[in-house]
Amino acid sequence: MMRTMALALVAAGFGLNVAAQEAAPPPADPNAAPATVKDVCTQCHGETGVSTDPAKYPHLSGQVPDYIIKQLREFKGGARNDPVMTAMAYTVGTDEDARAIADWYAKQSVTPSAATKPDLIERGKKLWRAGDAAKAIPACAGCHGASGQGLPAQYPRLSGQLPTYLALQLQRFRNGERANDPEGMMRAIAERLTDNDIQSVSEYASGLR
Repeated sequence: MMRTMALALVAAGFGLNVAAQEAAPPPADPNAAPATVKDVCTQCHGETGVSTDPAKYPHLSGQVPDYIIKQLREFKGGARNDPVMTAMAYTVGTDEDARAIADWYAKQSVTPSAATKPDLIERGKKLWRAGDAAKAIPACAGCHGASGQGLPAQYPRLSGQLPTYLALQLQRFRNGERANDPEGMMRAIAERLTDNDIQSVSEYASGLR
């Protein structure tokens, strides 16, 4: 009798274990985008970091991960002023979420871009490689790298970025609308750039590899 009861209990336990295993969710796919990327970021930046609106949103594919994290913190803290991104930054939640987003976009292939205005390339090339000593403009490559790959965590990758977005950010630095640059460095540089300079260097940077 006791042996029969013991066998019944074992069988019941085995059945519970089987049911629990069947109910357990499948393991997460390590190659899938984090839930926050799918739920929050894709509408503007796309799941693979390709902007859905070149005039407003940057490509994030291949971006320096620490730079993405820095921007999320600064949107949330008010150092960068953008109503949409500030709201989105608050939905990110934890530092772990921010790191997951940054690491995901950093490992995506950079979207190729190319200059579309050849008449601006020479001026852009000069500003990028050598700056303009007469106007006290340093070479862009000094901070963003010779090929525009960026330097963690202060300086973003600019190669392959959308020229319309780059030009918009330089204009915002120039008029003080954007002010999250360390020690006002980008604002000081942008103040010395003409509209033609901004368009030229934006075009050149977008085509870097």
